[in-house]
Amino acid sequence: MIISEKPNYTSALIVIDMIYDFVDPNGKVYYENNRKILPNIINVIKKARKSNALIIYVQHSHRKDKYDEKTLQGRKNSIEGTGGDELVEDLPIDYEKDYIIKKRRYSAFYYTDLDLILREHGIQKIYIVGTKTNNCVRSTVEDGYHLNYKVNVIQDCVATDNEEVNKIYLYDINRYYGKVIHSSEIYNS
Repeated sequence: MIISEKPNYTSALIVIDMIYDFVDPNGKVYYENNRKILPNIINVIKKARKSNALIIYVQHSHRKDKYDEKTLQGRKNSIEGTGGDELVEDLPIDYEKDYIIKKRRYSAFYYTDLDLILREHGIQKIYIVGTKTNNCVRSTVEDGYHLNYKVNVIQDCVATDNEEVNKIYLYDINRYYGKVIHSSEIYNS
């Protein structure tokens, strides 16, 4: 029996909710700030790949006519089968190496395989990018912290619809849950 070795990843980059409904100008809950961070995120993904980081894409995805769709408040968005929950095409996804995880709630850890994947690869340090800072990013950061990961949020790669709200949440994350850093500080090998 041949046992193939898993790659020895140094960390994980978790890309949260860079989906059509949030990032594309025709999306149901599009915010310009979400589109503005996309080039920074693409750059960080490329740097992470060169630095042997595991890359995990997370999609916010509600099932039509199921309980998780009914929990939506406000505009219905990210519904499976509509295209709104699909990752934007600009992302440099390597479908053979990268993971793609669907989530039904704000946190990328809540009832998904994220924790299992990270532990399977022995990863302790995670970098988080994506949208929205005050919802899905924040919830993922908190759960990552509670699961004992070393959490880092890349400040020029996260956004929400209000820059002042973004700053407040980043301040809070940096104070209580992990580090808030700039993309120039990571994956520079």
